[in-house]
Amino acid sequence: MDFSLAAGLIYAELSNWIRTAIRFTPKIAVAILLLVVFTFLSRWLSRWVVRGLDKVSNNISLINLTGAVTRVFVMAVGFFVALGVLGLDKTVTSLLAGAGVIALAIGFAFQDLTTNFISGAMIAFARPIQVGDVVETNGYTGKVLDIKLRSIVIDNGQGQTVEIPSKDVFQKPITNFSRIGQRRVELAAGVSYLDDLPKAQQVAKAAISRLPFVLRDRPVELHYRNFADANVQFVLWFWINNSTSPQAALSEAMMAVKRTFDENQILIVFAGQTFDLKHKLTPPQPEQSDK
Repeated sequence: MDFSLAAGLIYAELSNWIRTAIRFTPKIAVAILLLVVFTFLSRWLSRWVVRGLDKVSNNISLINLTGAVTRVFVMAVGFFVALGVLGLDKTVTSLLAGAGVIALAIGFAFQDLTTNFISGAMIAFARPIQVGDVVETNGYTGKVLDIKLRSIVIDNGQGQTVEIPSKDVFQKPITNFSRIGQRRVELAAGVSYLDDLPKAQQVAKAAISRLPFVLRDRPVELHYRNFADANVQFVLWFWINNSTSPQAALSEAMMAVKRTFDENQILIVFAGQTFDLKHKLTPPQPEQSDK
């Protein structure tokens, strides 16, 4: 074996590598400089996006995620630009193709998770509900405790929290009891056929109007709506603000109506459960003797 020939070949190859490295040194320096610039640019843009979103959204998770995505996107752009400066165009194309395939596979594998994240982002931007609102959705009613990207957390008022996927909240109807700031409470009952209906209407409305939590600028309404088998059914409406519990307001209203009806000898009759005993029973007459 000719060791001198092998040494010459190795030396030539090393010399070629060194010359190539020296020739690429300016490009490498520019690529490194670009990475540094894009790193600072990504941080600045991320902070700018976070500050902007903080003014229009209360969703901390969405704000932080958007800032992180912005930072990663800018860094990715800087990385591909640096590869282009180095002349690695084919590498850039391969990486982009690979990233597309990976993103497609992840999208199919985590379809529900992706849908929840997108729905959470839309809820945060559209703001149909906010933290602190009392809402009804997907069969649950309660106060919104947290709006995450993946789910909405609700306090059901019974000592439990309910976490509903964002896509279910976004795709199904939402009843927001806090958006207007007022809420109508409905009380349904029935009175006897022997009672004076205008009087019952008047005393019931007056009793409800005197309750301290009833809004004075909204009228109390009582409407008769049906002739049932054992009573005349009515519905009574009154308005309260969001600081009053609707359950407590309904309870107080029921007691007030019952009290005023008792004072005015008006009988509340519930069909199928209460008999109308207001009429006086005629005592039996003694049998007369022919003697």
